[in-house]
Amino acid sequence: MEEDTDFRIRFSSLCFITDHVGFCGTIKSSPSDFIVIEIDEHGELVNKESDKLVYEVSKVLPEPNTLAKKAKLDLQILSFEETSNQEVSTLAGSSSDDHNFVPCSEKEAPIKDRTYKGEEENVDVLGSLLDEKTNELLNQFACDIKEKWDSKTELIGPSPEFSLGRILDKNQRATLHSAIRQKFPFLITVGKNSEIVVRPNLEYKELCHLVSEEEAFDFFKYLDAKKENSKFTFKPDTNKQHRKAVHHFVNKKFGNLVETKSFPELNDSADNPNVVITVRFRVKAHKHRKRSLLESQGRKDIYTAFTLRKENLEMFEAVGFLAVKLGVIASDFSYAGLKDKKAITYQAMVVRKVTPERLKNIEKEVEKKRMNVFNIRSVEDSLRLGQLKGNHFDIVIRNLKNQINDSANLRERILEAIENVKNKGFVNYYGPQRFGMGRKVHTDQIGLALLKSETVKAVKLFFTPEDLDDPVNRAKKYFLQTEDAKGTLSLMPEFKVRERALLESLHRFGVTEEGYIQAWFSFPHSLRIFYVHAYSSKIWNEAVSYRLETYGSRVVEGDLVCLDEDADNEQLPSSKVHLVTEEEESANTYAIHQVVLPVLGYNIQYPKNKVGQWYQEVLSRDGLQTCKFKIPTLKLNVPGCYRKILKHPCNLSYQLMEDHGIDVKKEGSHIDEATLSLLISFDLDASCYATVCLREIMKHDF
Repeated sequence: MEEDTDFRIRFSSLCFITDHVGFCGTIKSSPSDFIVIEIDEHGELVNKESDKLVYEVSKVLPEPNTLAKKAKLDLQILSFEETSNQEVSTLAGSSSDDHNFVPCSEKEAPIKDRTYKGEEENVDVLGSLLDEKTNELLNQFACDIKEKWDSKTELIGPSPEFSLGRILDKNQRATLHSAIRQKFPFLITVGKNSEIVVRPNLEYKELCHLVSEEEAFDFFKYLDAKKENSKFTFKPDTNKQHRKAVHHFVNKKFGNLVETKSFPELNDSADNPNVVITVRFRVKAHKHRKRSLLESQGRKDIYTAFTLRKENLEMFEAVGFLAVKLGVIASDFSYAGLKDKKAITYQAMVVRKVTPERLKNIEKEVEKKRMNVFNIRSVEDSLRLGQLKGNHFDIVIRNLKNQINDSANLRERILEAIENVKNKGFVNYYGPQRFGMGRKVHTDQIGLALLKSETVKAVKLFFTPEDLDDPVNRAKKYFLQTEDAKGTLSLMPEFKVRERALLESLHRFGVTEEGYIQAWFSFPHSLRIFYVHAYSSKIWNEAVSYRLETYGSRVVEGDLVCLDEDADNEQLPSSKVHLVTEEEESANTYAIHQVVLPVLGYNIQYPKNKVGQWYQEVLSRDGLQTCKFKIPTLKLNVPGCYRKILKHPCNLSYQLMEDHGIDVKKEGSHIDEATLSLLISFDLDASCYATVCLREIMKHDF
């Protein structure tokens, strides 16, 4: 196969955020050198045996990597927990209610006693986390803000703020953010380098111009608590224009989070009804549908969850094999994320219409395909893409050596590189596996064709053969030459599940434009959207390179920044994204690791600087200047999202090893450096790539 030069050029042109020299080495020498373990939403590694198993796999799974296991035990004391550099917390997040606010005046006494129905008294969280002096100063700051607002005194100059100092423990910071918002809804909390700063909540003040302070107080507490299926109701109102203003305020400020509706309440005069505005949290598309027992029984939907271990196997091939053995189709499987091929990977999966007993019965056949299934149990619903906290990696880098013309001590170079990335992070590029590294046609090219509704071209790109004389590529060549779907099916090997699915659909519906559209529906929605996301990912990679080349590490006017440090990668709502002003640039209000860039879609805003102009030029270049990012014929909608340009590895640990497994002494006799290997372990958030993190550490393109 000829070298994928376009791909290599694309990735060698990517930027670095750190300035160390780096080193060379080899990754993925074997699948056991690259172990990926999914971290579920509860922060648990999915390869652990569940306490709630209905059925257990009797076979003991092979240890993923004896070298990795030994080194990890030895390195417990060297583990680091990555500390977030900044965080901003306003309305979202879990709540820890505190109703012990000391009123500033008799007038405010009713606020003190206000609680949600059915809530129990909470302990004084602030009192337990803050020293007495800081707690007093916080209360005084809150009283000062309220007194100024009550006296109608305008706050002149910069917004006043009060610092709680640096709180190193991330969980304590999260608890403080929530406790302060619950106790003082008229305040917001902002995090900077582990420091919590308290400021007036100007949106609270604005709402007080429309409704009573009592309503504003309760509304912001409701927002912060984020209780599922709860609602908030403003007081009855007969003034239509006033209700319209309230609707407008809530939807403008919090429309991504809640929705408002008006309901009449007939009073004494039926001609002049009171109307109440009710606020509810929006039902997110990814929320599982709650089905009644009767409905579930009527539809006979059975869901079985399991952990899949695979080795040197593409995920779609693994799913296709399981589907054939279980007598279901590929779209009956759901998963939280895609995993590398040349690796040992562990991930959670759910299969529909299959019982736990049935899945356990194919265990022996699955093992022959370098797979194992365990943690088998019944569940109530499927998984969705992104339904994970992240991934844990145990990676061995072999054949370590210095960069060309670098004569420095190799061990020092490695230590410098790891510490640098641990502290400064890495550019959060999408990794090469997102695009089909090493192939003539990359997944982003297929995605672009789909976005332009060029479904015939997209299928033909999919069937573009590589320069190899094997059954798969011979079948692909035959199809492009003849468009004979039935004949190609007889040539295509059984294990090429995606190719055969397309061919079977084309044979059924015909090799026509409509047939090509129907062929794409042989893929589950997650796979159809995968190609479109690949194109969006390619543009994002190019955009972040342009952003760093143009502005470097400065945060400039027109940049987009994230106002929630703990928000999930690619799950940032628009309400948490802020456009940097000229004044904020001058004051250095934000840091580079808060900057986000949009991933293409119909529901995103672009930066208001040269980067925004660049996006428009690229869309025009690719013929998407009028693209709405909705493809009705394929039932694909692409809302877009925001992605942080920098990320940090968490829980990072490492160890230098000799290839035969003996620890390298930090001091002592000379060791031939060519025999060194590096074991490195770390956690990354969902949608972050270990190869990209390693690229930043090593300053080496793979």
